[in-house]
This record gives sequence, C-alpha cells and structure tokens, in this order.
Amino acid sequence: MFLASWIWGMAVLLCCLSWLLLGRRRRRQGEPPLENGLLPYLGCALKFGANPLEFLREKQKKHGHIFTCHVAGKYIHFLTDPFSYHALMRQGKHLDWKKFHFATSAKAFGHGSIDPAEGNTTENFHQTFIRTLQGNALDALIEAMMENLQYVMLQSRAPKPQSNTWVTEGLYTFCCQVMFESGFLTLFGKEFNSNNDKNLSSKQETERAHILNALENFKEFDKIFPALVAGLPIHLFKSAHSAREKLGEALLHKNLLKRDNLSELVTLRMFLNDTLSTFDDMEKAKTHVAVLWASQANTIPATFWTLFYLLKSPEAMRAATKEVQSILESAEERISLDGKHISLNRKQLDNMPVLDSIIKEAMRLSSASMTFRVAKEDFTLHLENDFYNIRKDDIVALYPQLLHFDPEIYADPLTFKYDRFLNEKGEEKTVFYRSGRKLKYYYMPFGTGIAKCPGRLFAVHEIKQFLALIFSYFEIELVDSNVKCPSLDQSRAGLGILQPSNDIDFRYRLKCL
Repeated sequence: MFLASWIWGMAVLLCCLSWLLLGRRRRRQGEPPLENGLLPYLGCALKFGANPLEFLREKQKKHGHIFTCHVAGKYIHFLTDPFSYHALMRQGKHLDWKKFHFATSAKAFGHGSIDPAEGNTTENFHQTFIRTLQGNALDALIEAMMENLQYVMLQSRAPKPQSNTWVTEGLYTFCCQVMFESGFLTLFGKEFNSNNDKNLSSKQETERAHILNALENFKEFDKIFPALVAGLPIHLFKSAHSAREKLGEALLHKNLLKRDNLSELVTLRMFLNDTLSTFDDMEKAKTHVAVLWASQANTIPATFWTLFYLLKSPEAMRAATKEVQSILESAEERISLDGKHISLNRKQLDNMPVLDSIIKEAMRLSSASMTFRVAKEDFTLHLENDFYNIRKDDIVALYPQLLHFDPEIYADPLTFKYDRFLNEKGEEKTVFYRSGRKLKYYYMPFGTGIAKCPGRLFAVHEIKQFLALIFSYFEIELVDSNVKCPSLDQSRAGLGILQPSNDIDFRYRLKCL
C-alpha cells in the first residue's frame, strides 16, 4: 500500500516537473510580460477567479497596461489602457470575435458548432439577432413585453397582490420570477388563446406551472454555467445536465408550433434551423435554450440591482417616479385595476434619461463582462504608444470593470449616484475623462465593437418597463431600510452582470387606485 502511494506520488511529481521544464510558455522577444502561474493547465485561474478585479489591478501595477496570463489552458493578453481599446477594435483582419463565442455556445448548450465554417449551418446568427432585436422588430417586442409584465404582475402571480396586504418576498426572487415569466411569454409565446377560450383560467394556471418549472431548470443549469465555460463537461453535473435536457425538450420545434404569438426572433430561428442547418431536433431546441439563457441571465440580475439601488436611495426613487409619472401623464395613460393595461411605446421609453442613468449606474456597479478576441494568426498588435507580438490562437481580452471602477473616471466609484450619467441639463451624459483626456470607451457592460450585445436595447427597455409598472401599481419598501448592499458573486466574472451573493427581503402591496 505504501509502495503504491509512493509510486503515484512520484508520478505526479514527475508530471509537474515535466510541465515546469517543458510545458510552461517562454516569453519571446516583443511579447507582453507573461504570468504562467504555478499550477499545470490552470495557471492563474484560481487567483483570477477568486477576485478578477484585484488580480488584474495587481498585475497591471506590476507589468503595465498589457500582460499575458495563463488561465485554464489559454493564454490571455489583458489590455487595460482604455485609450488603446480602439486599437483592438481595428484588428478585425487578425482577430476573430466569433470563434470564442461559437465554441462556448456549443460547449455550454450542447448543440453542434454554429460556426458556418464547420458545415452544420450557414445561418449568420449575429445578423439574425440584429434583424429581430433591433429596428422595427424591437417595437413588437416592447409591446408584447409591456402586456406580459402586467399580466404576470397583476394576474399570474400567487398570491395575487392586494391593496390592503403587504407581501414579503426576496427581491431577487421577485425580479427573477417576474422577468423570466414575462420574457418567456414574450419570446416563446403562449400555450393558450386569450380571446375565446372557455377554460382560459385553467390553461393559464397550467401555463404558469410549466414556465415556473422551466425557471427552476434554468436556475439549476445556470448555476454551473461558469464551469461549462471553463471547459468542464456537463456530465459531471447530473442535475444541471438533466435541467438542460428538460429545457431542450420544452423548446423542441414540435412544442413551439403549439404556441401562439411566437416572437419574430424565435419564428425566424426555427425557419433557419429547419432550412439552413443539419442539426437534429434536440440540437435545434438547444439553440433556443441558448437564446433563452442569453435573454435572462444578465437581465434578471440587472433588474435586481436597479430596483435595489432605487429602494436604498430615496432621492433616486423620487426622481425616477416623477419621470415615469410625467411620461404617463403626457401619454394620457390612466393607471387603474379595471383590466385596462398601461401602454408605453419605444419613443416614450427612450425619453427617460433619469431611468437611463439609474440603470447605467446599477450596471456599472454590477457588470463584470469580458470582451474576447482570438488571434487568427501570429501578428503584431499596435497600441497607442507601443506594439506587441501576439501568437496564433491566443486571446486578447478587455475587462471593463477596471474601467467602471476607475476613480479617475468615476469619482467615488463604489458609490451609487443615480445622476452620474446625466449632464447639467438633465440629459444623457456622454463625455468622460481620464488624465485630462476625453474617453471614447467609458461604459461597456454590453461589450463593444461588432460583437456588442445585439439584445442590449431590448434589455434596457425591459427594465424600464418593469420599473414603470412597479412605480405605477405598487407600494414597495425594504423590510430593513438599513440593510447592507449584498456583495457580488464573483463566480460569474467574465459572463456579464454579477448576481448578488444573497437575497434581500422587501415588501409590496397594490396601491389604492
């Protein structure tokens, strides 16, 4: 027994020594400073994952505005100077923004490669999303979401809200349920026909049960999403794997065809799956699971943070409520509980600079997205005052939280200031400086360049609609007005808006209208 343990120990030691001698990358002339880390394969992954912002600040202080880190088998060049971001955006000839996203999607959601070069499909996914989430298509999404939010808030949830009874609930739980159910109905339609169905109430209850079941599967799958992105196989997580398969079954084309009012996005994606891909039925469904995840995973925590900061800031709440009331009055919208819903169109929602600023500030404080580009070949990256050699298949990355928490750009960067993105005239502020120089890039929760999130406009409109309806129909307050702001869950760093590490209790009741 001792001999066997000794042999295994020596084998592990020899492997580590071999990696240290042969497997570690050596920095070549003209390349950025290199941090290999001590652990084989993982490299700096554990230190980076524990607190990405502090890790990158430490390396920035040590190496300057660009450095290379070995993270989970990949070599990532972190670019930290915001005045050099535009240099990265100009490198389309040498850098591929799609490769990383395509590989991550296939790995996490379980469909075949969606890279047209791989031969499974010829669909241009980015163009599909732009076509169905922006322009005229956005108007229909906004209209449907407005209707569905009011249905969920006022009719669907149990127990139904009353004007004389406070309901206490977790704020994140509330935002999660309302935004998921409303968003699901908006994108994937309804199982029932609300115009002439005699058994409408029963079917609505069944529909809600199915969506809440989908929400539980979504949460189970979403919990291990960072591990999937890191490269771990989903079969290591039995419950999450089962949850993903159940989501796929719910979104099979044969099931979607039974639903009314499918969004243009889902309708077009179904058509393109059937006509341009060689995917089997479950793989097609899993591309819809990817759409579902993308529509919810960041919008839900962004909604939570926005409402939480509003509840913690009476001044912000007053300014936001006043703006919403003004827009509703000018639109001659009457708030009532007689079944007639409020309607706010895209133009009216766009005319809310205070809400815009509040949402931006909440997302600035909670966003930890990353922008990735993969080198197509060996090339020289020319920055503002220097240049560096980059190897083929290496990743060049931006971590905007460094920007968002920079005290030279944002005074008191850890403090929520609802009017931070408003100028002296109360309009959108677009001019920010660092070291006396005007910045082109100062706010990047949605990424930047051609890879900027195509659904960002709809996401912001969803949150505005949610807030406008909360202000209109409900009285809301924190159970403990002195509750501390929950910390950010760093396990999702790099994926977008971070979730809170714990939920916060709040209470609500219908206004007496």
